[in-house]
Amino acid sequence: MVALRQVSTLIRRFRWPLATAGMAASVAALVQLRGLHIAFEPFPYATLSLFGSILILTFSANALVRFRGTHDRISLILAFGFALAALVETGGSFNFFEGQSANSSGPLIVPLTWMVSCTVLAVLLLLAQAVERRLPSSREPGREIAVAFFIVAGAGYLTGAAFLSFPWRISIHPSWFLARPWELLPAGLFFAAALGFRQRLRRASSAFDSSLYWMAWLNVACHLVATQSEHLLDAPALAAEGLKVASYGVVLGGALIDNARLFEKVRRLAVSDSLTGLANYRTLISNLESEMQRSKRSHRPFAVVLLDLDRLKSVNDRFGHLVGTRAICRVANVIRTHSRVTDTAARYGGDEFALVLPEAGFEEATLVSQRIRERLASEPEMPRLTVSAGVAVYPVNGDTLEKLLGAADRALYRMKENLEDAPRFSRAAAR
Repeated sequence: MVALRQVSTLIRRFRWPLATAGMAASVAALVQLRGLHIAFEPFPYATLSLFGSILILTFSANALVRFRGTHDRISLILAFGFALAALVETGGSFNFFEGQSANSSGPLIVPLTWMVSCTVLAVLLLLAQAVERRLPSSREPGREIAVAFFIVAGAGYLTGAAFLSFPWRISIHPSWFLARPWELLPAGLFFAAALGFRQRLRRASSAFDSSLYWMAWLNVACHLVATQSEHLLDAPALAAEGLKVASYGVVLGGALIDNARLFEKVRRLAVSDSLTGLANYRTLISNLESEMQRSKRSHRPFAVVLLDLDRLKSVNDRFGHLVGTRAICRVANVIRTHSRVTDTAARYGGDEFALVLPEAGFEEATLVSQRIRERLASEPEMPRLTVSAGVAVYPVNGDTLEKLLGAADRALYRMKENLEDAPRFSRAAAR
């Protein structure tokens, strides 16, 4: 860890010399790549292009899933945008090399599908950021989808019309320093998009946002490499296509990681209480039923402890509901601290909690409830909190779920009837 900090400090200290050296190395690599004079067959280029189309169609599906879970409009716009780019690239790949061959001489024409698909993606990255910052969110997903569709359709139409209206063809000039100077247009747009996502990462970082940031930079490199392509099938052209496909892989990976985290969050919320992080009522009942089945097989008892926060209404009235909510969380933290890995700590109701103790009897459960109450009483944070506790043991106090919880509940309320003695109570009430 110390070595990593030292390396990070050195990089920050010498970032400008390192950046200059990196740019010089990149220029040298471009010159070397352009000087290879290698001509490839159309098949590997077309295969790479079709593979990129599959990647971005997969990304589009995952981005739509992410939008359904987060209502992130950038995900929605890019889902439609990448799908449009995939359709353009796939349609163009069938006639990409029509009338051209690897050995053809003279200036070649940059395919319109390449320029349109790349440029519209860069434009949509910028538009998505502008929509996210400027336009208010809608509570209706259908309206959001309609807005995103019209944005993507409008951007695609205007980009295609702009390139089709050029009075000259987008030619390759092998004798120029930049053989394909028009590649600077999408490179500049992707550069601006990368700067925008850099600002977004400073506010809220996620795998999806990070992948979009690096995808933009890879496309900047892609189009800078493409400026050195003297032929559609030479080494710089194939390297540029490889960088573009790599950028699609990066953004797909970011979407998959983010969706996996989203699904894990949904799964966790489905089984836990959103306020305290303890198990929720559904999980508690499921675990109790499992423990009852296990106890019937092993003939070993288990205990249930119900705990209720005393005088929560007084806390709310005197200190406010925020302090009352904090009191519930304090009790939950203490219960979690005194729970074993095999125990189930759950929020049973508003200010009621339950603790399932496998292979525990009355004495063990009583000691656990006593430790929880003593720990709460010794906390320096104000207001001071106390809880009432009731213990029931399966199958002694009940051989069904209803009977077991009912026994613990009756024991709990016998303690609550004598709150004056609650701070001095050393044992949990029992049936």
